[in-house]
Amino acid sequence: MRLDAIDLKILDAVQRDGRITKLRLAEAAGLSPTPVWLRLRRLEQSGLIAGYHARLAPRKVTPFAAVIMEITLSNHRQADFDRFERAVKAAPQVVAIWSVGGKVDYFLKILTPDIEAYQSLVDHWLASDIGIERYFTYVVTRTVKDDPDFPLALLG
Repeated sequence: MRLDAIDLKILDAVQRDGRITKLRLAEAAGLSPTPVWLRLRRLEQSGLIAGYHARLAPRKVTPFAAVIMEITLSNHRQADFDRFERAVKAAPQVVAIWSVGGKVDYFLKILTPDIEAYQSLVDHWLASDIGIERYFTYVVTRTVKDDPDFPLALLG
């Protein structure tokens, strides 16, 4: 799919404010409402816009522990990767999973009420024998940047 400067303006506007009105979106893109709406629908239908979400601030309600977990699996057959991925994807505490190349197989971002709850989750995984050979835990002590917005410059 080819994107032009107007498409990028539309994507930038809806990425910053998913509840933007058609009129404000048209102003941001420099078009009238009907053409901007048609372009937005095309971007949605193409799958480039995967959804609209509210960004929550959970620390306003409750404290929690954020942990980055580095994992190396015991075996590297496809069945081993599949078994591990099924198990970690099923855990609601796991909010991101990255399969990576190099000495490590995966990085996980995990949110739990506290470190004890995190360790309980790890103990469950180890007892379930989902193929974890080695893991390292990195407790997030401060969030410096956590921006879910895609850098649109990569598209243009």
